Amino acid sequence: MPRSAEDLTWVPVLDRSAGPLYRVIADMLEQDIRTGLFANGARLPPQRLLAEKLGVDFTTVTRAYAEAARRGLVEGRVGQGTYVRGGHAPAPATSGPRRNRSADLRMNAPPLPCGQSLQDDLRQDIGGFAAELDLDLLLRYQQVGGGPADREAGALWLTGRVDVPPERVLVCAGAQGALLSLLSVLCEPGDVVCCEALTYPGFRSLAAHLRLRLSPVAVDGHGLLPDAFEEACRAQRPKALYCTPTLHNPTTATMPLERRRALLAIARQHGVPIIEDDAYGALAPDAPPPLAALAPEAVFHVSGLAKSVSPALRIAYLAVPEPCHVPRLAAAIRATTGMASPLTTALATRWIGNGTAAGVVEGIRRETAARHAIATETLPADHVAADPRAFHLWLRMPGEWSRGEFIARLHPAGIGIVASDGFAVSNPPEAVRIGLGAAEDRQSLRAALRRMADLLSEAPAMSSMIV
Repeated sequence: MPRSAEDLTWVPVLDRSAGPLYRVIADMLEQDIRTGLFANGARLPPQRLLAEKLGVDFTTVTRAYAEAARRGLVEGRVGQGTYVRGGHAPAPATSGPRRNRSADLRMNAPPLPCGQSLQDDLRQDIGGFAAELDLDLLLRYQQVGGGPADREAGALWLTGRVDVPPERVLVCAGAQGALLSLLSVLCEPGDVVCCEALTYPGFRSLAAHLRLRLSPVAVDGHGLLPDAFEEACRAQRPKALYCTPTLHNPTTATMPLERRRALLAIARQHGVPIIEDDAYGALAPDAPPPLAALAPEAVFHVSGLAKSVSPALRIAYLAVPEPCHVPRLAAAIRATTGMASPLTTALATRWIGNGTAAGVVEGIRRETAARHAIATETLPADHVAADPRAFHLWLRMPGEWSRGEFIARLHPAGIGIVASDGFAVSNPPEAVRIGLGAAEDRQSLRAALRRMADLLSEAPAMSSMIV
């Protein structure tokens, strides 16, 4: 008989390995509402009391109720509590405890680091940050390129990969803001800029916006080919080279040390400055030294926090070869993106200084390795380029499959991936990028990858029967 949950006879048994606990609670609540366990208008247990019964943090239940409200299942009434909304049709009897959620694996976002203690620490630290906030940060403009404390934090963040003094560090509004400022200073419309033949789509967009001509440089399984870069230097006299030597997006390649040195020698010989995008460097502490560490006088080094800490922290640190570059780049930042968000900058400075950022990086590394293991045991190894430190992988189409048909066959199942066209400067190969970190949890990732593996095991003409 439908009943109210107010008497706390509803205390669900949680599968604590099934993903974020708040979502597990929301899923269980949705199942019980849709199967008719609760009457329309039933009052749910008070959040604090349910948290005690479940042995979880109060904020976990708060987030669960908020998620249920977002799904249209419940509604909060000021001063009264949370109630089941009317009009929910019961689900079929075969419905499982968790919803069949789609898996949009297009975005190359870091996975949420697992561990309730880390999440609780983050919430507690954000509360402390808010309590200690200086009103000047809220009510006044801040220095373009970052104040002294923020630039010191940037230098600290880079320590161990690129040792640079704070006066050579600029704080930018994300890596995209840093790249925009650099290209606007180093290049003029119509200039040639070299980049990997498969490159970051955001860089392609910037180049098109600034009317720059991109010259694709051939790559292999170890990254950009120095001989191809030298040929481009002789034939086209580029104004800059943009590259991602560590955990390249989309191929996951990491350039070996000797190749990095050869690349730098060619750039010096032809006087070509290098823009090094080190978006993933913090995730690979055992990678060869960044280009900026090997040739600090020739490399503009961009290290953002979006891929290694949080996409919500739209902060990047730009290390320049010489202090003389700072005023001109600061002027470019002022003319384009303006100052980075003071609140975001201050939070990044705090987290770098108190070790929180390092803890998040370590959590992302662990979750990334777990998801990489799922991918390598599920997808055909002969067609996958992957790295346990990267939360994306590169899948080359086997047999008669084309990238377009593969993506189209996955669409009805709610699975999204990115075709090579988004990365290719010319002649896209038959391949796709899969964002392992974008999946909500390991279970949904595993299900999506199994669907892909099943699809690839069939000929394209037969594939519609299994989707």
